Amino acid sequence: MCTRVSATDAARGAIEALARAHGRLMFFQSGGCCDGSSPICLTVGELPLSPHDLKLGEVAGAGFYIDGELYERWNRPSFVLDVSPGAPEGFSLGAGDTHFVTRESGVMPA
Repeated sequence: MCTRVSATDAARGAIEALARAHGRLMFFQSGGCCDGSSPICLTVGELPLSPHDLKLGEVAGAGFYIDGELYERWNRPSFVLDVSPGAPEGFSLGAGDTHFVTRESGVMPA
């Protein structure tokens, strides 16, 4: 599988700390509504995946998913997962006073 997601060292550290506290994790890149367009960090199984969701890769052992239609609409970007100060909004797990954010890192070849 070609990975279309990477992470900063700070994000990897936060994922590892959350995994120690909560078990196996996954990310789902939200495209709007309740969580804006933020990555949502959840325990594995907390969010049932649909057949239309794509796995873009793994970061520190956590799968990173996005709705396939949204991914195409956004022109198939690759993402860099990072952390930012402040508590997470919505349903996402946070690591202390930080929450996860994504930046587009460019378009990866298919």
